Amino acid sequence: MDLPYIIDVEASGFGRGSYPIEIGFVRPNGEAEARLITPLEHWHHWSAEAESIHGLSREQLFAEGSSVVEVAEWLNHELAGLTVYSDSWGFDNTWIALLFDQAQRLQAFRVETLSRLLSEAQLESWSQIKYQVQQQLGLIRHRAAEDARVLQQTLRLARQTAA
Repeated sequence: MDLPYIIDVEASGFGRGSYPIEIGFVRPNGEAEARLITPLEHWHHWSAEAESIHGLSREQLFAEGSSVVEVAEWLNHELAGLTVYSDSWGFDNTWIALLFDQAQRLQAFRVETLSRLLSEAQLESWSQIKYQVQQQLGLIRHRAAEDARVLQQTLRLARQTAA
């Protein structure tokens, strides 16, 4: 069973003014990678609620993050020509587009909604299977690479159980 590339984005918050702070993906073989993003000078929005979910602070981003140019070039190098899938396409696609716009780079890959890969029965069982995968992996914080891995494993199990 072929598994797709899955991408996930953590952000400074939700809605207007939010921006990407971490992007991660998982390859079909299960290997995952992520990069933290150093906020630009004009990126001020910060949600304490979002921080409580992903556990990243602005200070950590400035200390450990990479520039928007470095992250955009890394993503293009790793994902060029591919279609990658997201479970939060509306948010993730917007944040990825913002990253590439601010980096003044063209995005060399496509982002599609993960639901396109699921049957109606698989969609119905998705939340339950995802919860089981999260429990098995013992994840506490939402981080981009780990979330992408959860989504890929959920897809694998959904395909097996609700074929």
